[in-house]
Amino acid sequence: MNYTLDQEIEHVVKWIREQVNAAGSNGVLVGLSGGIDSAVVGCLIKRAFPENSLGVVLPCKSNPKDAQDAIEFAEKIGIDYVTIDLTEEHEMLYGKIQRRLENKTVLHHRLSDANLRARLRMSTLYGIGNALGYLVAGTDNAAEVHTGYFTKYGDGGVDIIPIGNLLKRDVFTWARTLGVTQSIIDRKPSAGLWEGQTDEEEMGTTYDMIDDYLSGSKVPDKDLQIIERMHKSTMHKRSMPPAPPKI
Repeated sequence: MNYTLDQEIEHVVKWIREQVNAAGSNGVLVGLSGGIDSAVVGCLIKRAFPENSLGVVLPCKSNPKDAQDAIEFAEKIGIDYVTIDLTEEHEMLYGKIQRRLENKTVLHHRLSDANLRARLRMSTLYGIGNALGYLVAGTDNAAEVHTGYFTKYGDGGVDIIPIGNLLKRDVFTWARTLGVTQSIIDRKPSAGLWEGQTDEEEMGTTYDMIDDYLSGSKVPDKDLQIIERMHKSTMHKRSMPPAPPKI
């Protein structure tokens, strides 16, 4: 059966309500980054719980425009929101880590720095969620879930993933239907992990290629190898940590 876009959206909105009610929670929140994925999820949770949804803006050594776009979007759709700047906390904690590792060989400085930002955001979202009795909604789409393009226990640490089955190109379609700000739709996808970072440059392939792969279309060998390598190397992100078998 073919469903209209409005029916697909309403299906997810209903599913969000069911998940929140099944958990005995009071509502749902999402971290708003100023990007398209979090904007779409923001629209969905606002529809699901008009009075019990929350957007959380969490700047952390990030471009001020990201927070500005997120706040403008929240005000446009009328979702309640709070802003908590984590820059000071990140600098304090990462500074302590660096000082304790002065005599050791640090191989991945930028990755450690970036992932700590994502994990501080996750901890803050859960701090708020626990206080309010809200579930935490994630913002990963199908391409990111398949390739593991998210931080383990960072933006991957959530209760529900409303757009986890949506191709990235479908996220754009939903965004237009839901009334997401055009400036957000036009932005290059970025996790905002460091200045100038973009998702596609970091991955080495494009969302279009990943979407084609997930849709069963043929993609160039170069992109195929990248996508399959990413999927294989990030299996641990999509499963519980391993434990040794009983003897």
